[in-house]
Amino acid sequence: MRQTLNPATIRPPFARYVHGVAVSADWRLLVTSGQLGITAQDRIPPDARGQADLIFSALTAILAEGGMRPADTIRLNAFVTDRSHMAGYMAARDAWLADVAEDQLPASTLVIVSGFTRPEFLVEVELTAAAH
Repeated sequence: MRQTLNPATIRPPFARYVHGVAVSADWRLLVTSGQLGITAQDRIPPDARGQADLIFSALTAILAEGGMRPADTIRLNAFVTDRSHMAGYMAARDAWLADVAEDQLPASTLVIVSGFTRPEFLVEVELTAAAH
């Protein structure tokens, strides 16, 4: 069983995510490392949206290899290097979740960090997914 948790006693989420997700103990879990916006040919887009789009493409590939899809995502952890990159990240995230039903949305956290291993990286995302 998968259950989204948005208690009526707290403020609703700010965007396309839920406050919590509960899954039964017999579900399979998939956890990714943080993904960066870089192509297989080492190309890095100069903007957060371009990097985030590549990240979500990579996450889709990892999910598929694990026999899962974006709707199986139960948690997103995202990191950006500046508040100005939030909009690009959120637009990519929302586009990636566009076909996911409201009752299938993941929990989500977005944190502003001082940087990553290379200064050109602006966004990093990791996810947890669960499927029955």
